[in-house]
Amino acid sequence: MRDIRWRLALATIILTASGYMAVSPVQAQTDTPSAIQRQADQPAAPAPVVAVTPAPDAYSGLASTHFDVIAASIAQIGSQETPQAHDTLKALASHHLFAGNDGHALYIHDGDGWRDVRTGIPASPDPNQVHPVRVNNRVRLALAEVQAGQALVTGTPAQRLAAASRLAEHPDPALLLLVDHALDTSHDAALDATLKRAKAAIILSPGAPVSNPATLLAAVASLRAQGGLTSRAVLAGFAGNETAPTQARDAARHAMASIDRREKIWALGQQAFYGLSLGSVLLLVAMGLAITFGVMGVINMAHGELVMLGAYTTYLVQKGVLAVAPGLSGFTLVLAAPAAFVVCSAIGVLIERSLIRFLYGRPLETLLATWGLSLIIQQAVRSVFGSTNVAVSTPGWLSGAFQLGGMTITMNRLAIMLFAAAVMVALMLVLRRTALGLEMRAVTQNRRMATLMGIRTARVDALTFALGSGVAGLAGVAVSQIDNVSPNLGQGYIIDSFLVVVFGGVGNLWGTLAAAMTLGIGGKTLEPLLGAVSGKILLLVLVIVFIQRCPRGMFPLRGRGIES
Repeated sequence: MRDIRWRLALATIILTASGYMAVSPVQAQTDTPSAIQRQADQPAAPAPVVAVTPAPDAYSGLASTHFDVIAASIAQIGSQETPQAHDTLKALASHHLFAGNDGHALYIHDGDGWRDVRTGIPASPDPNQVHPVRVNNRVRLALAEVQAGQALVTGTPAQRLAAASRLAEHPDPALLLLVDHALDTSHDAALDATLKRAKAAIILSPGAPVSNPATLLAAVASLRAQGGLTSRAVLAGFAGNETAPTQARDAARHAMASIDRREKIWALGQQAFYGLSLGSVLLLVAMGLAITFGVMGVINMAHGELVMLGAYTTYLVQKGVLAVAPGLSGFTLVLAAPAAFVVCSAIGVLIERSLIRFLYGRPLETLLATWGLSLIIQQAVRSVFGSTNVAVSTPGWLSGAFQLGGMTITMNRLAIMLFAAAVMVALMLVLRRTALGLEMRAVTQNRRMATLMGIRTARVDALTFALGSGVAGLAGVAVSQIDNVSPNLGQGYIIDSFLVVVFGGVGNLWGTLAAAMTLGIGGKTLEPLLGAVSGKILLLVLVIVFIQRCPRGMFPLRGRGIES
């Protein structure tokens, strides 16, 4: 009998000290004999008087010097839906929570002065007798998890979604009930999906309550359907848990393999998107070159500098708009595109009339002359704007990105792809639906016959060079959004653009499109496998081998002038 009484008294002390039983010493003396009477079915005997220390409140742990105790106290406070708990956690997050050196007192010090944490009454502690509550990464994580749990129920829709996403990345078994409650009250599809992923991650996380195999399999299936690296990390942790059921761990491994396959497919899709955007830039740069090279047979090594001048025109238009009409800052690119086309077209006419016209039929001299001209233009731009990069800002409607499955689609690159498509459609209409286009196609196919038919080939050459230069200016507007605008801008694109023109077929826009996309996607696909330099070398070797077999490119033009 004495052994039973002693054990019950000891259990009462332990439970009372840990906060699970909020009883006074008098209650302990009263309840313990009753328990003994019920268990032994004998008359109650006087219980020994035991000195029991009252349970400390949830806030006491914040004054501890041990980070684990502070984190546990934060979790306990977070379970209380009271203004006092909210103010305490808010003060801790903003570094306004102080503890007394006695290990018990807690104060909030903010714009309203000092006040006691437990009572909210203004206080006047000795500044030398208080110190900030200790914080490390463990405490920050506990605080973030508690705040996330509170946001799940009381936050705005955006806050609830952010909290659910954080729980999915850092599952906390203590917040499982809150997640279930949030699922019962949520009617938003995106939030529901995130909450389900968070719940599945919590069920499979270490320290979670033991679940039956069916629940574990359902959680594994949920994470498998959601996919993503976060879900895979949770599954990997669960698969390594030797205490989990074998069937559930095997399902987790299969789910990881499925997610890996999907991630590889999405990674290829991401590289394809980057390749399409690169191909669009090459297409913009090469279209103008394809026109001048195809119609006039001129190897214009200064074509890259025309692209650079288009980018600097964008910079000047942007500065002018911000100085004169700041309200139109979002439309600077819309205004810069026609300005760059006109400026570069005028410069193209000047180059053709003053230099190129004297070198027709002399390809080597033309190449050397235009290369020298490119150096002159670069040095002129350095003298005017300096040798450093100039800043061309991106409008707000072109900033940011959105998710497409596992791919990140950036707005500026998507806009460049659409812009390249629009420029090509406009160029095709000019070539096929206008008199100038008809004359250009005639000169391209047979210059001598076109001259005999009365076409003024000199005028066609000048207008062709102007059109090609204007398209290069448009390319500069696009390139300014993804590359540094400097005097050396054009050098990075001239070789690739010539490669596109030769690979696709001289003078054929469809061939230029096919070659640009092939080189863009091929380069970005080989880059993660072989590296940037090795991938480009292999791509160049493949193009050379192809040109050896098909010297006129993928889509060669047909005509008597070409056949002869």
